[in-house]
Order: sequence, then C-alpha cells, then structure tokens
Amino acid sequence: MRHRVWRFSGLHTKSETLRARKDSRKRCRWVTGADPDYVLYHDREWGRPVHDDRLLFEMLTLEGAQAGLSWLTILRKRANYQKAFAGFDPGKVARFDAARQSRLLLNAGIVRNRLKIASTVTNARAFLAVQREFGSFDRYLWAFVDGQPVRNRARSGAALPARTDLSDRISKDLKKRGFRFVGSTIIYAYLQAVGVVNDHMRGCFLYSAR
Repeated sequence: MRHRVWRFSGLHTKSETLRARKDSRKRCRWVTGADPDYVLYHDREWGRPVHDDRLLFEMLTLEGAQAGLSWLTILRKRANYQKAFAGFDPGKVARFDAARQSRLLLNAGIVRNRLKIASTVTNARAFLAVQREFGSFDRYLWAFVDGQPVRNRARSGAALPARTDLSDRISKDLKKRGFRFVGSTIIYAYLQAVGVVNDHMRGCFLYSAR
C-alpha cells in the first residue's frame, strides 16, 4: 500500500494563516501560540507515520540542516531545499559533484554550511546503500520498532526528552553506515517528525487521533 504524503512547503495561503490564528483547539505545548507555520506543521505532518523513502530522506536532511538553528528557520526554507536538492531524490543527490556542491554555497535559500551540504550528498549515498540492503529505507528504519510507533503518552506539562535509548541505537547504526549529522538528539527529533515516535501530548487534539 502506498501511503499518502503531505509535503509542507513552509508557505501557506492567507486563509490558512487566518484559520491557524483563530483555531482554538488544544495542541502540544511547544506549538501553543506559535507561528502559523509551526501550527500547520504540527497539525498536518508532525508525528504522522511516514513510509515514503523520499520523504524519509527529506526529513533526515532537514533535521540535520537544523543543527544549531530553529526549526522554524528550516520550515521557511523547505521549498528552497526541495528545489536545491532535486526534490530530495536520493539517487540524484548522490550524484552531486564538488562543483554542484560549491554552487549550493551561493544559494541564499538554504543554510549555506559546507559541512551540511556535503553531508546531504554523503547521506544520499549511504541512504541508497541501505535501500539496496533492506529493500527500502522505510523497512530498515521501522524495523527498530517492529513496525509500530512508540507512543510516549507524555502529559501536557511534561518536557519531552532530547534523546532516548532508541535514538541512541539508531544514531549509532547510521553513523556506522556512513551517515553524518545524525547524532542522537537530531535522530530523536527525526523519529518524532516521521512518526516512529508519537510524542503528541495528552490533551492535544491529535493525541487520540494517532
């Protein structure tokens, strides 16, 4: 079964902005009263199980790009990232040569960090290797949780962890396979983003829906 993928571009219409501002439904603490971009990302994407390899690669790239920055900064650059990195097709990104990577350093629409750009290409090659070994990156990733999301059931006022034993294990294995910018904290945020870990808090209107 092919799962429907909703891609949040970091852009929204005026009507969506107005709805997000007026929407009084109770949400996770980190998004309450936040920028409409954050609200829409939380409502439409965060914590939803992802099984599409291209989107799994996209989110891995964006989480690595976020290191040292705010997630809102990355959300607002997401459409630019999609264009700069060939729609996050790992097969195409894996073929980016030194000249193309250098040109990306001139692209003001993305984070112009040489190490992060180079790591995206390195990770694309490692991603393809995982696909060859396991049939898909989806199969590799979800095997760590036996195909079922981990549901933490955190209370509304509780602080979410920055890392867990699960993120430690996955981070260690990814590093062994040649991935970069995949420290445990980055990987835990990634697991939350792609729904391997469900961290919607009790009281959030999406808590019972996931």
